[in-house]
This record gives sequence, structure tokens and C-alpha cells, in this order.
Amino acid sequence: MICFCPDSILSRYMGADSICVLGATHVEIEHHLEMGRKLLAAGQLAEALSHYHSAVEGDSKNYLTYYKRAAVFLAMGKSKSALPDLTKSIQLKPDFLAARLQRGNILLKQGNTQEAREDFEAVISPWDPESRELRAECYIRMGDPQKAIQDLTPTTRLRNDNRAAFLKLSMLHYSLGDHHESLNHIRECLKLDQDDKECFSHYKQVKKLSKQLDAAEELIQQDRYQEAIDKYESVMKTEPNVPYYTNLAKERICFCLVKINLAQEAIDVCSEAHQRDPRNANVLRDRAEAYILNQEYEKAVEDYLEAREFDSEGERIDLKEGLERAQKLLKISRKRDYYKILGVSRNANKQEIIKAYRKLAQQWHPDNFQSEAEKKEAEKKFIDIASAKEVLTDPEMRQKFDAGEDPLDPENQQGGGGGGQGWPYHFNPFESGGSFHFKFHHN
Repeated sequence: MICFCPDSILSRYMGADSICVLGATHVEIEHHLEMGRKLLAAGQLAEALSHYHSAVEGDSKNYLTYYKRAAVFLAMGKSKSALPDLTKSIQLKPDFLAARLQRGNILLKQGNTQEAREDFEAVISPWDPESRELRAECYIRMGDPQKAIQDLTPTTRLRNDNRAAFLKLSMLHYSLGDHHESLNHIRECLKLDQDDKECFSHYKQVKKLSKQLDAAEELIQQDRYQEAIDKYESVMKTEPNVPYYTNLAKERICFCLVKINLAQEAIDVCSEAHQRDPRNANVLRDRAEAYILNQEYEKAVEDYLEAREFDSEGERIDLKEGLERAQKLLKISRKRDYYKILGVSRNANKQEIIKAYRKLAQQWHPDNFQSEAEKKEAEKKFIDIASAKEVLTDPEMRQKFDAGEDPLDPENQQGGGGGGQGWPYHFNPFESGGSFHFKFHHN
């Protein structure tokens, strides 16, 4: 039989004053809690459970409400249903010993002896720093630094001079990439003894790295991407042994290279970053953008699709919009890609575009060909060349094309208009018929 703590035990672990405070500020929630208590006492368990459901929905931050609902589940013999509520109650109030005791009982009956032992230890010796430090060391060896941090943090208040705990906490946070929190803890160590050699040595390392990381992000905010790249290169030299910082540096360098339109370099760095951290959606997004710069739209679509797999809740608008744009560009590229037609990169300036147009227009002018078949082929290419020049030298049309829309596609034009041959608005050198003699006008 699994039993739940009566009010006497609850008072013992929580204090007499705490038990009267439900944390609810709305009359309706208080009503549900009161009705739940009365119905539970009367043995009307299903009705009591209904009221506690409503109380939890009304105040999801009240650890007592979860605990009381767990008590109803236990009275109904539903220990599996009680377990999540007890866990949530402990998450909201880690030193809530009554909930830990109940959870330990359930875990023990389920055969989860290791987890049960941890709960019982917390109940038996919550204020013993030595036992917490020993268990924290076990967690470190098991590769669970987060739990080690949870155990070590209270010990800094349980000993008058616990520099060892502050140092260990700083090193744990450092290894997880939380350099600001690492810096806070190591400063606490030095407050206790500014001459502590171990703490001072670690402090210098954390301070230097933290300063570089903050400076790099500030440079990115200022659009100073090349300088940010240099700063992240320094980060990897300062801390080459903790994988988190190398992974972060590669990710941000990848981002910066995309911003300065170095497509192939970005692809190389992003690919290395992806290999190091395959589930990083930011790296996949940035590599997709690099592929777009390189006009490799199929690969861009693949990366965006993969990135969205790691956005399980579908909340990232940048991934959704990026995928839609890559798909549009892929669709357009299978028709006409104006950058490829002129043989210029996506970040080519107007002067480069006009130069490429002038060369190709002279090369493919129909007057240069004799047979009808050659003239027809040249005319087709010449139309594409002229269309590409018109779109890419017009800022508004180029912006539409870069966003995945072909401004010369009749499907994208309102009201049709014009001759329907794909010519850009006012420009058709063949409309007078046959001779193809005209002058170039360059913007």
C-alpha cells in the first residue's frame, strides 16, 4: 500500500506557517483547493481530483497544488499518475522534503533504487554539505554536471569558507559554456581569499575568455563581421580544450562568413561546425544561406528541412521563412536564374552586372549568326541576357528575385500587360521586326 503524508508530516517538513499558504491569489483557485480538500476527506476521490485539476490549471507555479493532487492520485492507487506531480512539485521547490519522501517511496516500489536513494538522502541529510559534495562528485564522474551543480550550490552556504565548492561550481559552469555564471562563482571564491592560487588562476582564464566572447557578440551586433571572426579565432586559441567553445566559435564564424558573402568559405566552416554539432539548427540555417549565395538551392532546401527537424515545436519563424525562400529559388532556378545567365555571383554589384551583360549581349546578338536555327538560338539567349540585366539592375525587381519571386514571370504579375514574351516591361529590341540593329543603353 502506498500512503501519502498527512498534515502532521507535511507540517514537520514544511513548517507550520507554510502549510497555510497556498500561493493562490484568485478566489476561484482557492475555492477549488478547498473543495478538493473536503471531497478528499469525504472519500469522494474522483470529484476531489476534478477540483485539483482546475486548481493546477489556474496556478501552474504552485508546488503545493501539485503535491495535493498527487495525494489524490495516491489515494486512488494511481502511483504512476502521482509521480509527475511530485516531480513538478520538487522542481518548483527543490527543498520540499515531504514530496521527496513520497516520491522516494514510489520509486522504491517501482524498483528504481538509485533514484529512490537520492530522494531519501535528501530527506535524511539535506543540510549536510559533506554528503552533498560526495554525491556531486559521483555525478561529475557519471557525466552529469547539471546534477552536480544542484548538489554543490547549497554547500556554499552550509560552510563558512567553502572556496573548494565555489571553484568546482565555476569549473562546472565553465565546462557547460556558461562563462558568466562561472565568473560569478570564481569571484565569490576570491572574496573569501583573494590570494587563493587555484581560484585566481582559474579567474584569469575565465575572465579572459568571457571578455573575448562578449566582445565578439558585440562586434556582430555592430555588423563588424570580419572583426568578430578574428575575435572568435582568438576564443579557440584561448580555450582549445573545452568542446563547447570551439563549437560556438565555428558556429558564429559560419554566420559571419555568410553575412560578408563569402559563400564557399562559409560552406566549409559551416560543414565543419555541423560535423561537430549535428543537431545545431543555427549551423544548418547558416549553411543553407551560404548554399543560396552559391546558387546551390537543392542543398539549401535540404539543410533547411533538416534544421526544422530540430525545431520540434515549429516556433522558429526564421527556419520556416528560410525554407520557403529556398524552395522558391529552387523553383525559379529550374526556369531562369538571372545570376547564372549573366555568370555573376549573387552579391555582384551593378557595375559587374552591366559589364557581364555587355559582353554576353555582344556575343549573342542575332546579327552575328547566319542560319535560321542559329539565329533562333541566339535570339533566345539574347532575350534571357536582356531580361537578366533588367531584373538585376533594378533594385526593386532584384529584391523580389532574391526573395524567391521572378518579377518577369507572368504568374507573378498582376493584370498581365505587355507582349507575353518574357521581355522586361519596356525593352524589346525585336518588336520592329527582323533587323536587330539597335544601340546599347547602359545605366
